[in-house]
Amino acid sequence: MNGFLHPMKKTDRLLVLILVAFAPLFSFGATPNHGKTSAGNYLVYVGTYTTEQSKGIYAYRFNAATGQFVPLGLAAETSNPSFLAVHPNHKVLYTVNETGNFQNRSSGAVSAFAIDSRTGKLTLLNQVASRGADPCYVAVDKTGRYVLVANYGGGNVAVFPVLKGGKLGEATSVLQYKGAGANPERQESPHAHWIDFSPDNRFVVAADLGLDQLDVYKFSASKGSLIPNQPAVMQLKPGSGVRHFAFHPNARFAYAVNEMQSSVVSFAYDPARGTLHELQTISMLPKDFSGKNDAAEIQIHPSGKFLYASNRGHDSIAVFSIDPAKGTLTPVEYVPTQGKAPRYFAIDLTGSRLLVANQNSGTIVIFQIDPTSGRLTSSGQVLTRRPVSFATSTVWAAASSRPGSSVRATSAPAWASPIAMA
Repeated sequence: MNGFLHPMKKTDRLLVLILVAFAPLFSFGATPNHGKTSAGNYLVYVGTYTTEQSKGIYAYRFNAATGQFVPLGLAAETSNPSFLAVHPNHKVLYTVNETGNFQNRSSGAVSAFAIDSRTGKLTLLNQVASRGADPCYVAVDKTGRYVLVANYGGGNVAVFPVLKGGKLGEATSVLQYKGAGANPERQESPHAHWIDFSPDNRFVVAADLGLDQLDVYKFSASKGSLIPNQPAVMQLKPGSGVRHFAFHPNARFAYAVNEMQSSVVSFAYDPARGTLHELQTISMLPKDFSGKNDAAEIQIHPSGKFLYASNRGHDSIAVFSIDPAKGTLTPVEYVPTQGKAPRYFAIDLTGSRLLVANQNSGTIVIFQIDPTSGRLTSSGQVLTRRPVSFATSTVWAAASSRPGSSVRATSAPAWASPIAMA
């Protein structure tokens, strides 16, 4: 969540457009390219906060060679699908349903949809309670056997098993956070904002904006449970408001974006023990900026050479180079996003494009990435679906034919093997 919008409290908003998932249209028999995709056609799924103008998840067709997007219309009608993730086999899409009341319970929901790769239509498989109010993040583990959810309003995280055919079972683990942060307006209680698996699938990291902390767990794939690691908590600076987290492709470094203090924290990561050691905290804003700003998303280029983070207020993408030996960051540039409140963005699988979703403008602007410098140049392409008052997030998924090949499958850097579901 953020200071610009809480969907449950500002119901006068028309629509929130969220570019959230790419599903491949080409055959799974295509030759994999170690995380890089050849030119092909993809389905793009767009989630929304549902109102009279929006009914749920919308689909686009994307041509990777030309960069062209073609609207396909409503893919599935569902309530407030504010964040989505794609199963590693690319046949199932999962979404949170961001609400505070589900079946007369203080909870949101999580839904599973089957993907029709020919038409882009989604068919509901099932829906279960998220076990906390206002779920805002969903992730799938690398084997496709479990789904994680962060419940912002509920202040907890939950694990759900993936059943035969992609349906979701009831939660196998729910961890409730307690306490408050330094800011009584934004941190009056826990606010789980992000949760995902480590690159090797052995650990899980959760980010709580309300408590200024990262929680690290050992993941039990046999029981679907989260076991506190040693140490279990990485405490960040009071009032920082950590929002999202990203692992470096080499799994030796990791980075957190602090929403409330507009900064990025660099960590050394020990993949054997699942431990984090803080290296650096760096501002996401130019020195001459003095206005209000809330940081939002963080992504690392597939090459591992650059890090990108978005500013809402300054309305820019902060670009950093990554020291390959130390993992520390050096500012490169701050690029205007050509819209208001860039809540989310994503880098395409080739590493050549960055899509920015400007929440308060209702646009998704496409930038070209210079592979040598990491700098961004506007492509002149803008996606929008009217009537739209806001735009938010972007997530990509790639296809692969070999179980065990590495591809990026979810919003943060994640490497998934396309293993068939049980």
